[in-house]
Amino acid sequence: MRLIQNMCTIAEYPAQGSAAASDCCVGAAGRRLVKIAVVGASGVGKTALVVRFLTKRFIGDYERNAGNLYTRQVQIEGETLAIQVQDTPGIQVHENSLSCSEQLNRCIRWADAVVIVFSITDYKSYELISQLHQHVQQLHLGTRLPVVVVANKADLLHVKQVDPQLGLQLASMLGCSFYEVSVSENYNDVYSAFHVLCKEVSHKQQPSSTPERRRTSLIPRPKSPNMQDLKRRFKQALSAKVRTVTSV
Repeated sequence: MRLIQNMCTIAEYPAQGSAAASDCCVGAAGRRLVKIAVVGASGVGKTALVVRFLTKRFIGDYERNAGNLYTRQVQIEGETLAIQVQDTPGIQVHENSLSCSEQLNRCIRWADAVVIVFSITDYKSYELISQLHQHVQQLHLGTRLPVVVVANKADLLHVKQVDPQLGLQLASMLGCSFYEVSVSENYNDVYSAFHVLCKEVSHKQQPSSTPERRRTSLIPRPKSPNMQDLKRRFKQALSAKVRTVTSV
């Protein structure tokens, strides 16, 4: 596995529609690129989740998140895709509304898919999910952005504030996939959450040539000329030519 940490922040992303942004649609060696943003409240384990996915390692303590962008390669249905994962600073709530910086909004607009993370030990992080999901979709009007809801810290049952079943029900209501994970104890569940997003984005990126082929195949082929009909037409042409010569 090749892991690259690009030392840039969300603020350094090219503006939407720019030539630089178009260049970001293709990964290393011309591979298709899948861009994923990981969002959620502070302290829910977003950075630990990203690092676990990228390296299979768990690190308990991290410095304050500055919004690093990471890249790795993933096999999806036999194809190697370049995956970019954007870690983001924690989201705050002020007067019952989200406080999202323009940097975070740019990150969400940049993404092909989003992971929304909450902690089962923090009920307020769970309460953010609906508002955050709505905010994500508002930044992608006209398209359905793939979203996965992840309930982290599943191993900390002794300090649980949120029943994971609530997360499952909410994700189902929002039309999202749901994963309950323990970043510290289980890599496979973490990988599955990212894998399902990569797969969904990969399918959306594939050219829609199959429907065109199907429609074309429904158009009836012109029938081959009947041999007897060809002979009849040939005789008619000869007769007309003979009449023309005789009349002259």
